[in-house]
Amino acid sequence: MTKLFWNVLKISPVVLASTLFATNGALADEANEQITNVAQLSQAQQSNGLDQVTSVSQFSDVQPTDWAFQALQSLVERYGCIAGYPNSTYRGNRALTRYEFAAGLNACLDRVNELIATATADLVTKQDLATLQRLQEEFSAELATLRGRVDGLEARTAELEANQFSTTTKLVGEVIFNAATPFGDTRADTDTNPDNNADLDDNITFSDRVRLNLYTSFTGTDRLQTRLQAANIVQFDGGSTSTTSPRPNITGTSMTRLSFDGDNGNSVVVDKLNYAFNLSEAIRVKVDASGAELYENTFTFNPDFASSGSGSISRYGRFSPIYRQGSGGAGLTVEFNPKGPLTLTGAYLAPTGNNPVDGNGVLDGASTIFGQLAFKPSQALSVGLTYARTYQNNESNVNLFASTGSGFANQPFGRVATVSDNYGVQANFQASSKLSVGGWVGFSTIESQVTDDEAEAFYWAATLGLKDFGREGNVLGVIFGQPPKLTSNDVDAREDRDTSYHLEGLYKVKLTDNIAVTPGLLVIFNPEHNDNNDTIYVGTLRTTFNF
Repeated sequence: MTKLFWNVLKISPVVLASTLFATNGALADEANEQITNVAQLSQAQQSNGLDQVTSVSQFSDVQPTDWAFQALQSLVERYGCIAGYPNSTYRGNRALTRYEFAAGLNACLDRVNELIATATADLVTKQDLATLQRLQEEFSAELATLRGRVDGLEARTAELEANQFSTTTKLVGEVIFNAATPFGDTRADTDTNPDNNADLDDNITFSDRVRLNLYTSFTGTDRLQTRLQAANIVQFDGGSTSTTSPRPNITGTSMTRLSFDGDNGNSVVVDKLNYAFNLSEAIRVKVDASGAELYENTFTFNPDFASSGSGSISRYGRFSPIYRQGSGGAGLTVEFNPKGPLTLTGAYLAPTGNNPVDGNGVLDGASTIFGQLAFKPSQALSVGLTYARTYQNNESNVNLFASTGSGFANQPFGRVATVSDNYGVQANFQASSKLSVGGWVGFSTIESQVTDDEAEAFYWAATLGLKDFGREGNVLGVIFGQPPKLTSNDVDAREDRDTSYHLEGLYKVKLTDNIAVTPGLLVIFNPEHNDNNDTIYVGTLRTTFNF
């Protein structure tokens, strides 16, 4: 329902009687925008911004030739009881309902009482008071309903204010329960992770992830985010022999990682802290103190599957790996949107920006310079051109594609300082309200900072989403593509010879507004871009609670 006409007026009983009863004989039975209950009326009154007028000439749509011009002019000069829309219109050429009439009458009762209380009662004639009394009697039921509703809203508002968590902070939580298992004949075998095709462990796991976001606003347009996280979801990958964070070798490849994995033993940590604000109407700035992630700071062109809690079940299926460049530390992101189809985003991220040791810090350590031009000519179509230049060194543990491709692609020259220039094209098309298609293509040129060796990598994916499949709120999704592959390398022994394919199917079932269950299956053909490796499957059942 559109906003109500009645909020244009704060009319005295005189104009109600003179311009409605005297000219029309009775209220109109029908309105162009009918109100069905007082709750809608109250909401409309609160949502409309009204401007008090001092002269009827301030209304752009009221002319001296209009039949009600004299009445309106008299009311403005005598009672000061009329307000207009912010765009200087009165919108008087329409009918109103009894509830609309009662709302205006109620407002004018307050105005007349104010005139009497301020010793200006001489402005109110006996005829006015008689009209006022008659209108009060005629609309006593509506006035009582309206005042009762207002009293109820005031009581509820007072109760909410007395028991609210904070006047400036909102708590938003997400909890994931997940049952999953990888299965297949053997683990993937690569030169970076030789395992001689050992049997794949296929025990079913049950684990969780909890995120509590505290969103604080001081001005209404800014936002301070503090995120707490605890998780124990083991990564289905090649494991780690690190003494600080050892992990078991589950599948032998990072291509099988889940979108929501991560294991800190369910210890509660602050894993994200940032502050965003508007520098102007067209420029928004975000400063990350920790946990900076490009995919949280800019549009990734994969809205149906970007969320780790309600989107893709795989790490690669969420969005292009270009958005994982430089994740994890401090950063600055600036978005320029002049309220047109184009949006320009620039960012600088420093994963080890909090460490003062040589090879770290904001300027001396690993870093990513990011830029994106997004073109959205309509609600249905969006296209993005993206560039990221990334420097990684031993201090940042070289991992160019953030564990979304092969071992060779993530470390083309081993654990040595590396620079990569990454180029991406992303697109999404909403063919209808229930069907969306999208995808991405990425290409990277890579250089060793220790030798003259160079390499190139390539990846792509296509996505299909069917919304409201089966019932409202459900989403059926299919994702197919090629994870990052090292297509050429001066270090011949570290070049991917074959091609892996990523196939993913999922079905998100919305049980309630706050609970969704997503069964899914991930299939990796020729893991690690090696057709000697057996196909690996990952089945998962993710249950997500939001509050």
